[in-house]
Amino acid sequence: MNRLQKSLLTNAVFSGVSGFILILFYNSTSKVFQLNNNNVFWIIGLILLYFMVTIFYEIKKQRKIAVLWIIIQDFLWVIGSSVLLIFNPFQISNAGLTIIGVIALIVLFMGINQLIALKKSC
Repeated sequence: MNRLQKSLLTNAVFSGVSGFILILFYNSTSKVFQLNNNNVFWIIGLILLYFMVTIFYEIKKQRKIAVLWIIIQDFLWVIGSSVLLIFNPFQISNAGLTIIGVIALIVLFMGINQLIALKKSC
């Protein structure tokens, strides 16, 4: 398994675990975030599971444009998280904001790692 495949695998596993946690514990998560609408967590969980499947597909194929799209989505996640952290439009709790920040940093690291691995594989 090359570096690109390993970095994609890390992203897929992290996305999948996060997705399952959000789906299975959406009520608890909404309490931690102090949000009344808990539907958003299982919806994000389902999206993360779909994202995981697309990443697993690209671990085998390693199509440059598709991998680049995965990396772009990671960076968009970080940008979206940053907007939530800066403006907090949904009045998310401090614990929730901390979780968002930590996950954004992890996703940023994965995106950078994937970008480096993609450049080296070309």
